[in-house]
Amino acid sequence: VSTGWQLALRSRNIYGPYEERVILEQGSTEINGPHQGGLVETQTGEWWFIHFQDREAYGRITHLQPAGWENDWPRMGIDLDGNGIGEPVLEHNKPETGNISPGIMTPVESDEFNDGKLGLQWQWHANSNVVWSAELPGSGHLRLFAINRNADDPNLWNVPYLLLQKFPAPDFTATTKVEWNVEFDAWQQKKAGLIVMGDDYGYVSIGQDELGNFLEQVFCTGAKHGTAEQVNAKVRIKSESAFLRVRISGPDAVCQFSYSEDGKDFKLLGQPFQAKPDTWIGAKVGLFCLSKDTSKRGSYADFDWFRITSQ
Repeated sequence: VSTGWQLALRSRNIYGPYEERVILEQGSTEINGPHQGGLVETQTGEWWFIHFQDREAYGRITHLQPAGWENDWPRMGIDLDGNGIGEPVLEHNKPETGNISPGIMTPVESDEFNDGKLGLQWQWHANSNVVWSAELPGSGHLRLFAINRNADDPNLWNVPYLLLQKFPAPDFTATTKVEWNVEFDAWQQKKAGLIVMGDDYGYVSIGQDELGNFLEQVFCTGAKHGTAEQVNAKVRIKSESAFLRVRISGPDAVCQFSYSEDGKDFKLLGQPFQAKPDTWIGAKVGLFCLSKDTSKRGSYADFDWFRITSQ
């Protein structure tokens, strides 16, 4: 996956024999593993190849290469070293569509939770269930319910009700405003928060015990192997609401959590950690709300918004 190339096989007969040729490789570029994509002819007769690049915690980044045909072999990218094999390009003219390009555009990341439904950027950690969340039109928030964890789960690796999305860029900040509403046994490990999920994961959560409201910063290393979580920092806050933030930066996807009680003055919480890819996918960032397996049903978190910024 991370060190591969694109191979073409051709034959005049579907049963063979087949000829083979490498037609796209990393070469001198920074685009590793360019393969496993699709060859497309547009309505204007142009040929393009869509493929991915494995970027570890940042997932599989999609690339678009100019393509064509030479002597009945597909041609992809640009042959920079003259060895007859194309190499990926980072910049190129866009496909000719007959329309004026709107310029640089990115998929949607932020969500104000005002539309009564989740945006397409969100993915549940497993098959969804209607009882996990509610987003009523006009409410202006997303409500996640504190769902009980299975007694056999030592961490969040198998928890399905994590609401996540892919990392949108190599450097970004995710911030959310959450209000915690506790019902019944408040001190029995009910919590909600902002999480970076992968083989290792970390989060900052809001909770309540017999002494009042608090925030915790938690790591889990090697989650899929059944390791336990580790609390790195804990602070008391005055109310049931807080602003939670994580800054993710650099090629190693280093994550640093912070919090604010007024939305202006953010304070670092816990230690930085390096995000790790999940199985066959990159790390993800998102929201959660959960409860210990022995707790009574009840309690929920209202997330006012979730915003991705470059700073």
